[in-house]
Amino acid sequence: MSAPLRIVFMGTPDFAVPSLQALLEGPEEVVAVVCQPDREQGRGKRVSPPPIKVLAEHHRIPVLQPESVRTGSFLEEMHALAPDLLVVAAYGKILPQPLLDLPPLGAINIHGSLLPKYRGAAPIQWAVINGETETGITIMQMDAGLDTGDILLTATVPIGGQETTGELFGRLALLGGQALGEAVARLKKGTLTARPQAHNLASHAPMLKKEMGHLDWTMPARRLHNLIRGLDPWPSAYGFIDGKRFRFFSPEVVPIKAGCPPGAICRADNQGLLLSTGEDCLLIREIQPEGKKRMDAGACLRGLRILPGTRIS
Repeated sequence: MSAPLRIVFMGTPDFAVPSLQALLEGPEEVVAVVCQPDREQGRGKRVSPPPIKVLAEHHRIPVLQPESVRTGSFLEEMHALAPDLLVVAAYGKILPQPLLDLPPLGAINIHGSLLPKYRGAAPIQWAVINGETETGITIMQMDAGLDTGDILLTATVPIGGQETTGELFGRLALLGGQALGEAVARLKKGTLTARPQAHNLASHAPMLKKEMGHLDWTMPARRLHNLIRGLDPWPSAYGFIDGKRFRFFSPEVVPIKAGCPPGAICRADNQGLLLSTGEDCLLIREIQPEGKKRMDAGACLRGLRILPGTRIS
C-alpha cells in the first residue's frame, strides 16, 4: 500500500469547504492549509476568520495566512512542508510559477465552470447572468495563466430556471468536493489524462461590481430575470422608488404586453410587483426595502403603499 500523499490545500471561502472536507475524509494527508488573512466583515467591521481556517483549526491542521504568496519566506515555508501536491479552490490570488513547480505532482484547481468557458473570478455568477442551462466543475492542472491549464476531469450539472447564484454555489461546492476526491485518487494511480483547453472557445468571468445591480428596465424581462438571479445574494439587483433603494429577488417572466413604459409598476398585490420592461413583464416576488430585511413582496406591500403606475428609476 503506497504512502499517503502530502497535500497542501489552498482556499478561502465557503465554496472551498467541501473540497477540504473531502480530502480530510480521504486516505491522503493534508499537511497544511493556506488561506487569505482574517478580514473585517459586515457593518460592525468585526474581524472574522475565513471558513477554511475554521475547518482546518477544528481538525488541528496548521494554517498559513500570508499577505503575499510571492515572498521568499513563504516559499521557504512551503519547501519545508514538502508537499506532493497542491490543491487549490477559490484561494483568491494567482500563484507564482516557483510555487506551482514545487510539488512533484504539481498543483490542481477546482474551478466552478466547464472550462474553457468562464475563466476568472466569478464563473458561477456569469453562467446564471448569461442564462446558461448547464455548468459544472473542472479539475485542472494549474499553470501560470488565469485558468488556462490542462483539464483533468469535469462534472456537469443543469442550472434550474429559477436558480440563483447562491443556490448554484452550494451545489457546485459539493460537486467540487466529489470531483476532487476522484481526481486525487486517479492522479495518484496515474490514470488521469490531461487534455489541453480549446483556448479559442474561452470566455471570461470578471469580478462583479455593485453598480451592475442597478437595473435598466428597458432590457427584456428574460435578461433582467437572469441578471437578478445571477446577482443574488451579492451584490443584488436594485432600483429606486421615491428616492429609496429597493432590492429585488425571486423574479418570474410574465409574457404579456404591459401597455405602460419600462420600469412602471403595472400591479402591486399579494403576488408581488408586476413591472413593465423592454419586452414582456417581470413579476418580483421578494423585495428588500432600504434599511429592512428581505421579505415576501406581498407581505411587504401590506404595510407599504406602492401604487400602480409608479416608476422605478
